[in-house]
Formats: sequence, structure tokens, C-alpha cells
Amino acid sequence: MVTLPFLKRKSTKEKALKKERARLEEEKKEKKKERKKQVKVESKRVSPKSSIAFKILKEPIVSEKTTSLEKQGKYVFNVFPKANKVQIKEAIEQIYDTKVEKVNIVKIPGKKRRLGRIEGVKPGYKKAIVTLKKGERIKVIER
Repeated sequence: MVTLPFLKRKSTKEKALKKERARLEEEKKEKKKERKKQVKVESKRVSPKSSIAFKILKEPIVSEKTTSLEKQGKYVFNVFPKANKVQIKEAIEQIYDTKVEKVNIVKIPGKKRRLGRIEGVKPGYKKAIVTLKKGERIKVIER
């Protein structure tokens, strides 16, 4: 006579292992729920507009020429290559809480560099010259 496996009685060890596995699975599910709650709380702190603003403005450009432009109320930034004037203006106003009068954009092409007989190209970038309204200032911090 053949006995089918589902008709056999399970030992107490097997039952205990099954209960332990079920308990561990429940704990994992609870931990996942807690992680999701933490992520939701963190996302409420930072608005999506400000995160986009930080992606548009890469860094301020600090040099002798740009520091002399600060006296005229003009500040120079390295920006995302596909950003336009309106996006740059909104990003500056959000991050630095100032009023922007106008934005000028310059595309700096990549330069050829050579090391021995190996030639290469330094990457180009997009530069934005931002003019603020009179009385407005930005505190630029170097890297």
C-alpha cells in the first residue's frame, strides 16, 4: 500500500519550524512597512521644485573675473547643459531667495588637450551670468 505524503502526520519539529518561518516572514513585512513610512516622511520635507533647482545649478564659478562682476550685482554659475533662462532664474530665486533681473547664457566649448601623442578633449559646459536687482546679494561659498 502506498501512503501519500499529505496524509502523513507532521512531527512536532516540523510544526515548530513552520511556525518560526511564518513569524520571520511577518517580521520582514513589518520592517518593509516601516521603511516605506520613513521614506514618505523624508519626501515631505523636500519639495520637488527645490530638488530640481539643485540639479539645474551645478556650482558657482569663482575666479578673479567673477568676483569683480559681483560688484555689479552679477553672479556666474555652472549650470545643467539643457537648462534654459527661465529654469535658471527660478532655481536661483528658490535656492538663494533673491530677485533676478536677467540671465545671460554662454556655452563654453570643449578644448583639445594633448599628452604626448595622445589627443583628447576636455568637456565643455554651460555658464549662466545672473544679474540681480539692486540691493540683492548672494553669499557665494567656494568648494
